[in-house]
Amino acid sequence: MHVTAYFALLAAMIICLAGAVAALFALWRNDYGRLGMIEKGHLLATAGVVLASAILTVALWQRDFSFVYVAEYTDTLLPLFYALTAFWAGQAGSLLFWMLTLALFGVFFAVSPAYRSLSAPTRHAYWLFFLVVEAFFLLLLTGPSNPFLEAVPPVPEGRGLNPLLRNPGMIFHPPLLFMGYAGFAIPACLALAGWLTGERASFAAAARNTAILSWIFLSSGIILGGWWSYMELGWGGYWAWDPVENASLIPWLVSTAFIHTAIVERRTKALAKTNVALAVVTFVSCILGTYLVRSGVVESLHAFGEGGVAGPLLLFMLFTLVVLAAVLLAGAPFFADRVKPLSGLMSVPGFLVILAWLMLALSVVVFLGTLWPVISKLWSANPVGLDAGFYNRVCLPLFALVTALVAFCPLMSWSEGVRDKAGLGLTVGAFVGGGAILYGLGIHLPVALFAGAASIAAMATVAYVFIRQRHARSLAGALGAYSVHLGLALVTLGIAFSGPYQLNQEAVLTPGKTMEIGGFTLTFKDLEFEENKAMAISRAVIDVTRDGKPVGVLTPERRIYTGFEQPFAEVSTIPSLGDEVYATLVSATEKKAASLKISVNPLINWIWIGGTLMCLAPFASLRRLRGKSE
Repeated sequence: MHVTAYFALLAAMIICLAGAVAALFALWRNDYGRLGMIEKGHLLATAGVVLASAILTVALWQRDFSFVYVAEYTDTLLPLFYALTAFWAGQAGSLLFWMLTLALFGVFFAVSPAYRSLSAPTRHAYWLFFLVVEAFFLLLLTGPSNPFLEAVPPVPEGRGLNPLLRNPGMIFHPPLLFMGYAGFAIPACLALAGWLTGERASFAAAARNTAILSWIFLSSGIILGGWWSYMELGWGGYWAWDPVENASLIPWLVSTAFIHTAIVERRTKALAKTNVALAVVTFVSCILGTYLVRSGVVESLHAFGEGGVAGPLLLFMLFTLVVLAAVLLAGAPFFADRVKPLSGLMSVPGFLVILAWLMLALSVVVFLGTLWPVISKLWSANPVGLDAGFYNRVCLPLFALVTALVAFCPLMSWSEGVRDKAGLGLTVGAFVGGGAILYGLGIHLPVALFAGAASIAAMATVAYVFIRQRHARSLAGALGAYSVHLGLALVTLGIAFSGPYQLNQEAVLTPGKTMEIGGFTLTFKDLEFEENKAMAISRAVIDVTRDGKPVGVLTPERRIYTGFEQPFAEVSTIPSLGDEVYATLVSATEKKAASLKISVNPLINWIWIGGTLMCLAPFASLRRLRGKSE
């Protein structure tokens, strides 16, 4: 099966290259009669990738340790549930999943009305770029990152999955990120194709559903990743500004900028060239995210290491940017008479452009901060990375400004000036009044106070728009967009308070002892021990009360998995929409003394609630806009 899977990928790569060459010749000769052959070729290449993916899945299911990849990420004690998720646990498997998702996105788009609405030259140009992207990933999979290497002789037992990955988050977080990355290849290829051929229809309209769907996947992956970090790693936080976390945030920021400037193009025909550039840069930032995780260029808690793909990924990013520059130059004459002026800054387009610039500024800050250890090597023999304090000082104010823009943008006119003065008065009142209330409640940190006031103003605006404007309730697209803004306001509220106002305390307790934190009384009842074939567990049992009334029971655990000497923490929480109590068992002794780290996280769950709303609401826009774009 190793050979079958490998040659399936090799054949897929050859087919993609042949299809790209055919598309290039068609464009060169203005002969567009081979489109059907190219489309069928892509289907055949996709079948090869699906076959290879199925073989790896079966090998993981059966724990076939003749596959090096299976032996490295599973063992016979690992539940089937986690054995299958090992598909994307390592570098080679995750790249194969990237490729599988990319191919399937290509198939679904090729049968969509949006694709059929394109002219024949644009379709050929699209396949030229898309098949080159696929061929590149297949080159990685048949070269430096082959998931089908055979172990000779086969090993009797695998190494097992890293315990940090044995979490329900492993089911969704990585694949959602890869699906987001892969999906943004289509808007990028469409942008290049449309600009190169002078397509009359806006590529942004054809790519809209794919871009929104990819943004949903990427956002969901990030939110679930934050929840996973919070619940699994015992850090007491959801975002550590780790390079791997930043790797997915950068394309999210750029893609958010692109989605908002694309709205301006669809409504006013302005920013066409900007959107071509942003669509391609979004995809390049997805490749950058892959590069940061797999190149070993920066140290991270959960990077995959070098693995021989760093050079190819870096070259591919540079190649794509060169292609972008060349296409923008070649296609400029087609669009010379189509340039439309942009409204002033005090308008909806103006606010959207400012928002896009803020998002791009944030992406640059995160990018430079992530690569700071590499950049500082130029003048320092001992380069160090930037800590979370740097990102919080720079990024949180910018995020707060984004929320403030979201609060006021719906009240502006598309041409110039304020469209709804009554609404503006309400929003200003909510901002000032909300800020005064928060200050009275003891929120005195400037950034937290501003972000909280902006969140309250944004929620007030959305409520006002839903009440006063019928289209906001009846049109699915508007409903989805405003709901996303409501989710953003909730996320900002959670971020503004859960970090700066978090309480932490550590203590060593024995049964019967108590500790106080944030008005809660924690009584350590017992330390339980449990052991099975897979792991040894130490579990603390803690009763929690507030003002003498029971609140709940915390049961944080310390686990030592078979085959791993390092202990891993399983945190325990008492969920709340206000102050959430969070416990980590740092260590335990046989004499039942437990070292505990207790945190009180205010409004933390509003991040997950708002994030979930941000991920689900765009589906409403997706359905509505599909019909419109068609």
